[in-house]
Amino acid sequence: MASTLPKYLHQYFWGDRLSELNLNDHRRYITQTILEKGDRQAASWLIKTTGKKNLKKSLSSLSLTPKSANFWQLYLS
Repeated sequence: MASTLPKYLHQYFWGDRLSELNLNDHRRYITQTILEKGDRQAASWLIKTTGKKNLKKSLSSLSLTPKSANFWQLYLS
């Protein structure tokens, strides 16, 4: 079963079909969007769902701005 997003995250995916967006199939896109645009609650959900270690491993493969990439590298260390 696909893991759907909590309602409080929907604001970050306003241009997407939320009924088709799920963590199992769109993990990279969801992660990038939350790390770039998300608030504290969104980031907490992502860390809880993905795990700090796994999230840190994936940072280099994400398309983040240098500012966001640097912040998350420091935060997740």
